[in-house]
Amino acid sequence: MIVSTTPTLEGYEIKEYLGIVTGETIIGANLFKDFFASITDIVGGRSSAYERVLREAKSTAMTEMQMQANAFGGNAVVGIDLDYETIRDGMLMVTASGTAVRVVKKEA
Repeated sequence: MIVSTTPTLEGYEIKEYLGIVTGETIIGANLFKDFFASITDIVGGRSSAYERVLREAKSTAMTEMQMQANAFGGNAVVGIDLDYETIRDGMLMVTASGTAVRVVKKEA
C-alpha cells in the first residue's frame, strides 16, 4: 500500500476516491518509563523510552488506517495527517487519517 502526506502521487493517477480512513491508538507509559524520562529531562538528552512508545503508537495507528483503506478497496492513502494528544494519567493518543484511493501507474 502506498501512503503519502501529499494529495497526489507522482507517477500515479488517482482513479477513485474511496473515503476518509482513520487509525487510532491509545498507549500508556508505565511508572518506570515516567521515572527514567524525568531523570533524562533533568540531566538533558532524549528520552528513548518515550520515543519508542511514540513510534509504536504511530505504527499501530498507520497500520489500522491502511487496513481500513484496504477494506474500502484502496491501494493507497493520500493526504495523511498524524495527530498526537496526551490525555489524563499519562496516556498518549495517536490518530492517523487520510483519504483512501485507488491508483494506477501512469503510462510512460
